[in-house]
Amino acid sequence: MPDVSTEVALATTTLGSAASTITFNSISGSYTDLRIVLTGKAVSGGVIYPAARFNSDTGTNYSNIFLVGNGSSASSARGNNENQIGYSWNGSDSTNPGVYTLDIFSYAASTNKTILATASEDANGSGAVVRSVHLYRSASAITSIELRTTGNNYDIGTTATLYGIL
Repeated sequence: MPDVSTEVALATTTLGSAASTITFNSISGSYTDLRIVLTGKAVSGGVIYPAARFNSDTGTNYSNIFLVGNGSSASSARGNNENQIGYSWNGSDSTNPGVYTLDIFSYAASTNKTILATASEDANGSGAVVRSVHLYRSASAITSIELRTTGNNYDIGTTATLYGIL
């Protein structure tokens, strides 16, 4: 019989006012993996570029590889020694919300953490679909996650849900 995982919603935040970050703190180490689903758009006239940091770590401990398709072409990119996980490409504007997921594997283990991220963005016709793999080089368990934006603020109604995977 195949192994069946169970997702447990641990916390949900829906913004009542614009904000540059959404933070999940005091994350229990009792799950196998974590998943975050973020659906949001930028404040009027802006663009959001979602990113994440773990355990308030601003050091250059993050690396990534991106695959991107925009309807007419495909591209790839990579980055080493970054100070956060950036998992957006074109961003999401104030009209069309983007949908973003982060799957954080073995987040409580005493080894480096791997993350699979997806981004589905539409910035008024210049959207993209992004799949990226990230490495967080830390042996510490992840106990807090800050969802940031390197663009404008997240608008009212942006929602982020943290799931624990059993």
